[in-house]
Amino acid sequence: MGDAESESGAARNPGALDDDDGNTDVTARQGQPDAPRGGDEPDRRRQILDAAFEEFAEHGFRGATIKRIAQRARLRSQALIYWYFPAKEALFEAVLGQQLPIVQMVLDPAPLLDRPPEEVLPLLARAYLATADRPGAPRLLRLLAPELIRRPEVADAVGGPLIAKILDFVKIYLAHQVELGRLRPHDVRAGARAFIGMILPQLGGKLFLPALRADGLTDQEHIATVVAIFLHGLQPDA
Repeated sequence: MGDAESESGAARNPGALDDDDGNTDVTARQGQPDAPRGGDEPDRRRQILDAAFEEFAEHGFRGATIKRIAQRARLRSQALIYWYFPAKEALFEAVLGQQLPIVQMVLDPAPLLDRPPEEVLPLLARAYLATADRPGAPRLLRLLAPELIRRPEVADAVGGPLIAKILDFVKIYLAHQVELGRLRPHDVRAGARAFIGMILPQLGGKLFLPALRADGLTDQEHIATVVAIFLHGLQPDA
């Protein structure tokens, strides 16, 4: 059966990793001859992620098929993907995590929690803006941005969890800094949104809207000013 029938499974469950028979049950895949050997797992997972990146970048989230990803990865069976990723959202999230430095940073927050905001906030901002400098990442994001706008269900399933991870880290970090006495008590939910929100125009200028960068503001200048405003406000020094 072809891709059209594979995608019929996606219509039933937009995030499911359907095979050509419409099977979406991960457990049904375990014990098959194509099961990965222990030593092969890191390379095989990276092989799948690289193939998935090309597929998503070319066809978008909805248009991508597991069959073509398996073909790109030169797998004997598309069922092998089930060993690593239980759903299409999980595979796409892993692809973005591989491409977006900010996601990689927030997935391991422990080393950052006790460091002062003067160090951590610039690191976060640089990681956020570095997205536009990764080979292939702008191509992927430019293709997916309109799709996420047109299809709220895709945005909720894919974009929502990633944004939540970033915001959750910033909220946890700010709350911890309040406990340490380095920041005054405030609503960290709003604080996290405010900080990320100040970074977005610079990222948008690099990815989609070059007019936003017509004034020549560099990333370094933007980060230094944003961190200073966030930590100290715009009131003149006493």
